[in-house]
Amino acid sequence: MLLFAQAESSADVQDQIFDLVGNSIYGILALLSLWGLYLVVVTWRRVGAKRFKHEKQLNEFLAVVEEPLLEKDFEGVAEICDRDKRAMAQLVYLAVLNRALGYIQVRRLLADRFRRDILADLENRCSLINTVVKSAPMVGLFGTVIGMMGAFGKLATADQVDPAILAGNIMVALITTASGLAIAIPLTIVLAFINIRIRKMEDMVGAGLTRFLPALKHSLDD
Repeated sequence: MLLFAQAESSADVQDQIFDLVGNSIYGILALLSLWGLYLVVVTWRRVGAKRFKHEKQLNEFLAVVEEPLLEKDFEGVAEICDRDKRAMAQLVYLAVLNRALGYIQVRRLLADRFRRDILADLENRCSLINTVVKSAPMVGLFGTVIGMMGAFGKLATADQVDPAILAGNIMVALITTASGLAIAIPLTIVLAFINIRIRKMEDMVGAGLTRFLPALKHSLDD
């Protein structure tokens, strides 16, 4: 009888541990979903703040900048770009501030700073989103393993198992897997759209520099 009581007590402790771990996995998945949502919103807004919405907007900006630039009014150019947080405006501002370095050095500086200060920041944010995408299914799979371990533990320690109790462990296994996928799949889709926006921003900056740099060279050479 003592051995039977000890075995039953051990089974109860095991069930409590599995229940605690299973509930913890729900909490972890909830935190991952909130963290992923936060990263997506912040990154999406960050990309939007760094890019021109369309080429017409870019051309209008460059037209405003070129007028004082060709007149060698570098302070006027800097004033136009000073509070503009878009990538192209920041690069123009950087070029004007460092014009004493010469055209070749300024051109290299712009390429380096665009890659290091703007693209690297966005890529790091995308990497964090990608980490959530990869982690959520793994956490869900861990929940699946815990749920199945709990179910088989009940089968191993009881002569007759209530199907309702057994179904609870199986439900944990299925819900955690589905929750992990439900987090990862939308984030994967949104991440693809974010990457497209970043590539479009790169193309727009490339087109803007192609027009701006000759005007800068002309102003520095005269």
